[in-house]
Amino acid sequence: MHTLLSNLKININDKIYLKDPESSDLGKRIVENSIQLIDKIGFDVFTFKKLGAKIGSNESSIYRYFESKHKLLIYLTSWYWSWLEYQLVFATNSIANPKDKIEKAIEVLAQSATLDSNFSHIDEVILKRIVINEYSKSYLTKEVDNENKDGYFLVYKRLVTRLHDMVLSIDNDYPYAFSLASTVIDGALHQHFLKDHFTTISDLKKADDPTNYFKDLVFKTLNIPTNE
Repeated sequence: MHTLLSNLKININDKIYLKDPESSDLGKRIVENSIQLIDKIGFDVFTFKKLGAKIGSNESSIYRYFESKHKLLIYLTSWYWSWLEYQLVFATNSIANPKDKIEKAIEVLAQSATLDSNFSHIDEVILKRIVINEYSKSYLTKEVDNENKDGYFLVYKRLVTRLHDMVLSIDNDYPYAFSLASTVIDGALHQHFLKDHFTTISDLKKADDPTNYFKDLVFKTLNIPTNE
C-alpha cells in the first residue's frame, strides 16, 4: 500500500485553478503556506496579500494560480476529499465482508488525521482542521449551483457515493442510503468541531474521535449484529 500511495497524484478539477499549483515550486509553496496561514488566522481574514507577504512573493503571483481565495479554499478542500478517498479505497479494497468493509470505512472517515509522508508540502493534520472549521464556506454561497454543475464538488460527492454503495451492500432496501452516508461524512467533521470548541455538548474527550459513535449509529440503523 505504501508503494502505491507514494506514486499517486491527487487530481483536482482544473476549472478550480488557473495554473496547477503542483506544477511549480511556487505553486506548492502557495498551497503549503495557505494551509498554515488559514489555520492560524482563519479564512475570513485570510488574503492573498497576507499570503504573499508570508511566502515572500507578490500578491499578483498568487492570482496567476487562483482567481480568488474562494477558489483556493475549494482547491484545498477538494485535495482533502481526494486524499481521504484514496485512504478509503486502499483500506477497504481487499475486504470482502460487507460488515467489515463498512466498519473500516467509518474508521477511515471519522478518525483524526495523521501526517502522510507522500505529500511533503501538505500537512494533512492542519488541513483536516481547516476542513472541520472552514469547509462549509466553500459551498454556502450563491454560486454553489453553478460550481456544482462545473464539478467543483465531484470528489466529495463521489466519496458519499462510495459509502452509500457500502450501505446498500448490507441492506439493498434501505431507502436513505445517501442520507446516512452524508451524515457520517459531514457529521464526523461536526463532531470533531464540537469536541474542540463546544466541549460541554460533546461526549468526546480531547484525544478522542467519533469513530465509535458512527459505528454505533450505522450498525443500529442497518441492524448489523456487532458480535459477528
